[in-house]
Order: sequence, then structure tokens, then C-alpha cells
Amino acid sequence: MEAFLSSTLLVTLGEIGDKTQLLSLALVCRFRRPWPILAGVIIATLINHGLSVWFGDWLSAQIPGQWLRWILGLSFIGLGLWMLIPDRDEEVKTDPRFGPFLTALVLFFIAEIGDKTQLATVALAVRFQEFWPVLLGSTAGMIAANLPVIWVAHRLAGERLERWAHRISAALFIVFGIWALV
Repeated sequence: MEAFLSSTLLVTLGEIGDKTQLLSLALVCRFRRPWPILAGVIIATLINHGLSVWFGDWLSAQIPGQWLRWILGLSFIGLGLWMLIPDRDEEVKTDPRFGPFLTALVLFFIAEIGDKTQLATVALAVRFQEFWPVLLGSTAGMIAANLPVIWVAHRLAGERLERWAHRISAALFIVFGIWALV
């Protein structure tokens, strides 16, 4: 349960103000079909983060425990510092031929490659060494962060909220990094 809850919390907070939320908003504005977009987000996250958890499990079997503790702790601290750097706004290019589901699936999968939360998912898998709780937690976190955007974020979003969300996320990643080192 700790792996699931930690993964959910860190990914949810890590996604607030992230480019994938902007992608959610752009897709909803473009297609005006929230259910297929949400389904695309879920499937893309399960695939992308599934690969991340698998890689984290593999890493934990390859690296000695003492080294792993230091790598994990420093990784979380690095992710926390990275959270303080806002994402760049990037133009979303959509092709209406593919529809909302396939467009969301492909764009979310690509957007998550090398993203903070993908790397955090690898680190969480290394930390907990539990495939399903980490995968389901990181997917729940992605949904928790993007579902409000899909439905109502265009009415509630603001730069101040985004700035505080980044700060809280950064602090949590740093605390997890220090906790892993202690």
C-alpha cells in the first residue's frame, strides 16, 4: 500500500503544471470529447510507466544495495530540483484523421518519454520493488492530475496555483531523496 500511495502522490503532484496537463487541455479544446482522451491518457500511461517500472525493477536487481540507496536518494533530490524548473509551452500538433483516443494515446506516450514523472516512476520501482502497486499508483497519479484539466481546469487554472504546485512537488521529491539516503 505504501508503494501505491507514494507513487500516486508523487506522480499527481509532479504532473501539476506539467506539459501533459497542457496537452490534455489542448486535446479537449481540439476534439471536445473527454472520454476518449481520458482513455488515451490511461493506456499511454500504463504502457509508458509499465516500461519504467520494469526498468526500475531490473535496475534494482543489477545494482548493489548500498549504491542503489545513494543513486535513489540523489535521483529524488535531482527530480525535486528539476520540479522547480517550469515546463516550456510547446505547440500541440494534432491530426484529426486519428481521432481523440489515438491522438491522446500517441501524444501522451511521447510526452512522457524522459519526463520527470517517468523518471520518478523508475526511481519508485527501484525504491519499492513492487511492480503493480507502483504502476497502478503512478497511473492513478497521472489520472488524478489530468482528469480535472480534462473537465474543468480551463476555468480554475492560474499561474499562482501552478507555481505553488511545482514548489510542493519539489519539496516532496527532495524529502523522499533525503529519506532514501538516511
